[in-house]
Amino acid sequence: MSYERNGCPIRFGLGILGDKWSLLIIRDLMFKGRRYYGEFLSAGEGISTNILADRLARLEDADIIHKTPDPAHGKKIVYCLTEKGLDLMPIMFSIMDWAEKYDDQTEVPREFIKELRNQPKSLRRKILASLK
Repeated sequence: MSYERNGCPIRFGLGILGDKWSLLIIRDLMFKGRRYYGEFLSAGEGISTNILADRLARLEDADIIHKTPDPAHGKKIVYCLTEKGLDLMPIMFSIMDWAEKYDDQTEVPREFIKELRNQPKSLRRKILASLK
């Protein structure tokens, strides 16, 4: 998959991540422990099957995620973040920090945001360990 490039980093990033569904899939993989197609579908966001399949394929083409057969369930596919996908963690942290500040209905847990603001490196290590 090719992305239109003109040297602008925002344009490049939006070419890959420029819709809410891609970021929500990354969120689910990074913070919510979701790994299977059905888990993304039932996450409560209302994504349709065709959009989910398309976004998973796009993220895989962009080397943000990869999929492997689940050894325990034969036909099931497990999705995981790649190193490139994990490198999005600071961006996800920034979005969550910003939203917690300005969204009075935020669902970011208080302890999480406290740790994010006071010990972001420690929080990153903890999340990375949970994904291994």
